[in-house]
Amino acid sequence: MTQQLIVGLIVAAAAFYAVWHWMPAGWRRGAAQKLAAGTQRAGLIDEERAKELAASLAKTSGCGSCDSCGSCAPKAPLKQPEAEQVASSPSMHGR
Repeated sequence: MTQQLIVGLIVAAAAFYAVWHWMPAGWRRGAAQKLAAGTQRAGLIDEERAKELAASLAKTSGCGSCDSCGSCAPKAPLKQPEAEQVASSPSMHGR
């Protein structure tokens, strides 16, 4: 019975982590604020620690959940190699 309870808690924690990780950034920030406020109301942490907790929970873990970090912005056009720039310059065609 104890093993089943432990396995159930591990599976629930893994499911919560997966949902939190793939949750849209706006929802994650809102849920982090509510969770931090709830722990403060329950008397588990003070106001300053609640703000730190909300900021920590709202962060993304990297790529995979868009949070306007700019990592998936369009790439800048590639520069032409110098040899191609010289060959295509207008001064070379005028001769």
